[in-house]
Amino acid sequence: MKHVVKRSAWLLALGSLALLAGCNSFKKKNLEPPTPLEKHFTPTVQVSKVWKARIGDGAGISGVRLRPTVVDGVLYAASTDGKIAAFDAANGKQLWEKSTRIKGWFGWGDKKKQRPDALYAGGPAVAGNLLVVGTLDGHVYGMNPKDGSRLWASELDSEVIAAPAISGDLVIVRTQDGRVYGLDAATGKRRWVYDQGNVPTLSLRGYGTPLAANGVVFIGSDDGKLVALRQDNGEKLWEQRLANGDGRTDIERLDDADGGILVDGSTLYGAAYHGNLTAIDGPSGRPMWSHPFSTYTSLALGGNTIYGVNDQGEVWAFDRSSGSDMWKNAKLKYRWLTGPAVQGNYVVVADAYGYVHWLQSSDGALAARIRLSKKPIQAQPLVVGDTVYVEDVKGHIGAYRLATH
Repeated sequence: MKHVVKRSAWLLALGSLALLAGCNSFKKKNLEPPTPLEKHFTPTVQVSKVWKARIGDGAGISGVRLRPTVVDGVLYAASTDGKIAAFDAANGKQLWEKSTRIKGWFGWGDKKKQRPDALYAGGPAVAGNLLVVGTLDGHVYGMNPKDGSRLWASELDSEVIAAPAISGDLVIVRTQDGRVYGLDAATGKRRWVYDQGNVPTLSLRGYGTPLAANGVVFIGSDDGKLVALRQDNGEKLWEQRLANGDGRTDIERLDDADGGILVDGSTLYGAAYHGNLTAIDGPSGRPMWSHPFSTYTSLALGGNTIYGVNDQGEVWAFDRSSGSDMWKNAKLKYRWLTGPAVQGNYVVVADAYGYVHWLQSSDGALAARIRLSKKPIQAQPLVVGDTVYVEDVKGHIGAYRLATH
């Protein structure tokens, strides 16, 4: 069992990654202060708030990157205090909400001592007539996306803190102890399990959602690898290193591949902390190119460009075909940015102080910013159509559009 930071922090508090819940610890000597925002900033594009809503208490201090999902015009979101809800993605109107049963000692007692049955943390994921969400206590629930009614439940061996993937009649779930499960989408029964075996004794808290494509499941591992599994039985097909894990101490050897894996045709793109951004041929697992790049967030693909945020909060753009760097923006350094998303001709990132930033995709110049709240934003923004959706750690969700759209 690997040792991870629990609910008191949302990332492993180590070196330059010492981002603690509340983000008020910058007086400590081992932390770099955030780059201040330009006071007389003039935006070059207008951002309009479409709507704002809230789902429970959000991720709180769990360390989970809770991110909503949008399917067929409906936004689904969950919180670690046991709430899951659906909203009209166009106007933010709540369509339904479910709260899990509250219980205290022997089912009664002071409310302060009570807790929700389901500490939602991984997801939600939605496909067809199935909504799936994982919990901090190792459960996965299948629900009806029309009303949130429960269809099935599956108990796993460790917490689920990233969204499952739904592919055909299979639900693919990762757990924090390094296992990957294939569950029957109709019943939740376990079909197969892939166990990474030995996992690092020290790792960052988190992992990316599994990527299912062409009968193969791709994951980034806690020891800096991109792993390909057969979707039908979980058998490992190949693995490729994204980081070498070099160093004298466990801290220096941290090399988690915690971001989601991107796919474009038959080419995969992945990156790791203390590692590289690497393009890999999907069928063979053969690396095509590699560029030094340390990150613990997901990447984004737009046109011929790959966008990423490194472990110091610098936003980078790379050429998709060669991996050569095109531009870098360091004006948001040490603001502990989320992974990027692409919205039209702009790259969207959010920071630990509740701000959302838009950068020009052509050269990385800052184009606009708006503040969702005063709470940290940890989850990668979600772009659907002409709208970007952003969620902070307290469950506030904002929907924004650009004037150019």
